[in-house]
Amino acid sequence: MIAAVAVTAASSAQAEAIDVTYVAGHPPVFRWVRLANEVFIPSVNKALEGTEYTINWDEQYGGSLAKVGDELEAVEEGLAEIGGISSVFDPAKLSLQNVTYYTPFVSSDANLVVETVDKLHANPAMKATWEENGLEYLGGPIGIDDYLLMTTFPVNSIEDLQGKKIGAPGPAVNWLEGTGAVGVSGNLTTYYNEIKTGVYDGVIVFATAALPGKLHEVAPYITKVGFGAQYAGAIAANKDWYDSQPEAVQKALKSAADTYKAAYLADLDKAVTAGFKAMAEQGATISEVDDEFRQKWAAGMDNVAKKWAAQVDSEGKAGTEILKAYLDAIREAGGTPVRDWDKE
Repeated sequence: MIAAVAVTAASSAQAEAIDVTYVAGHPPVFRWVRLANEVFIPSVNKALEGTEYTINWDEQYGGSLAKVGDELEAVEEGLAEIGGISSVFDPAKLSLQNVTYYTPFVSSDANLVVETVDKLHANPAMKATWEENGLEYLGGPIGIDDYLLMTTFPVNSIEDLQGKKIGAPGPAVNWLEGTGAVGVSGNLTTYYNEIKTGVYDGVIVFATAALPGKLHEVAPYITKVGFGAQYAGAIAANKDWYDSQPEAVQKALKSAADTYKAAYLADLDKAVTAGFKAMAEQGATISEVDDEFRQKWAAGMDNVAKKWAAQVDSEGKAGTEILKAYLDAIREAGGTPVRDWDKE
């Protein structure tokens, strides 16, 4: 846990101090948590300078208040006022936010994917999924660079995955359909030990988390499959608390989320290249599949996107609408999905 930060300003003697707890299940070694401390919180503080308000921050990271996937409930229940919400680990509660995880092989461009889903929040259906869980969407999307395979064995063909146990986050387990691999739901906080002890033969992960997680030490074969960049969550506030705040505080939170997004994407771009370079220097074997391999993998899958959309539609939510809107936006921006999941 990072120590609480007391905000001071020139007018602090007259300012009203607001106590705010920020929660994240992952530790600060991961970008979305580190930049909450380095960018989001300082940006809120700066935006409040000269107003009648300051914030006393209590930062609860790495499972100190909520484990990975439990951040939504912690904020919804008021244990924390604000949190980095991992929508990928809440595919039922934040179904529409998981559209990218049900559309693999769409785009490896994290900037494109993140900006597209962030803009989709102009659709009332997207905002409604947060509000149904007592949350206010602030922004600051958590973008994930292109997912790949890290394994204890070389992957030269899809057949090499037959019978292998592969860990994957939430809905990404679906990406293993048709490969013969056994998909197991997991997350970054446990991958290293589970590979080391033989629980997994590999994981679906991304370079910028693999390096700080030291996964290349236990899974040295890195295969760039091109599963695609993803939208994995965002910063959200307890809605009742947010609605009770003065306008100056509300504006500060949302403007800081925009600043966080810009800093996050800039940091991500630099870290991807650096991550691959460092892992290669430390002994990892990095390879990339060709288009034929990628197309074969995608073609062997069930249309998980259409199944997902139909399921979400049956729950009274806009699954088909958001699926089409997302893929249309990607294509209009020049993206070329390996499969047009929405058109089949």
